[in-house]
Amino acid sequence: MNLNSQLFSDPSPYPCIQVECENPRYAAAMLSNLGSCCSEMSAVSLYFYNSLLTRECFEEYSHCFKKISMVEMHHMDIFGQLSLLLGTDPRLWEMHGDDMAYWSPACNHYPEKIIALVKNSLAGEKETIKKYKEQCGWIKDRHIQAILHRIIKDEELHVRIFEAMLEELEPPCR
Repeated sequence: MNLNSQLFSDPSPYPCIQVECENPRYAAAMLSNLGSCCSEMSAVSLYFYNSLLTRECFEEYSHCFKKISMVEMHHMDIFGQLSLLLGTDPRLWEMHGDDMAYWSPACNHYPEKIIALVKNSLAGEKETIKKYKEQCGWIKDRHIQAILHRIIKDEELHVRIFEAMLEELEPPCR
């Protein structure tokens, strides 16, 4: 895998971070994107861990996980700003009924073998894409929809990167 020319974020610009108005339901969704078990915080922490585990034997992959983690941090920043604009406190937590549950490192699975580690990362990206697409279906704020669609482009790129890693690690039978 040649990472010298690899992009880790889609080259299209991000939309301006704005909302039509405060909305508690949309705010809860953005908090979930920020700090639930299926969130940007989970991705950042997992990819940081992955970059450490792969540093010695899979240096290119380590670099890749680190760069993807930085893109996910940008997504965290976006969801944090949206949470504020939508009228809520952007802590690393999500709503559970009337209660708030803080994000925890226990949200992540921590496989140590390279193939399982990459498969776990790939599954997380696919789950995130599904979540954001579902949100686009019920969130009616055009600004939030545009931001979600743009972030999905990054996540789809990450899927392709992890699929390429897997193909390199487990070449298909020919």
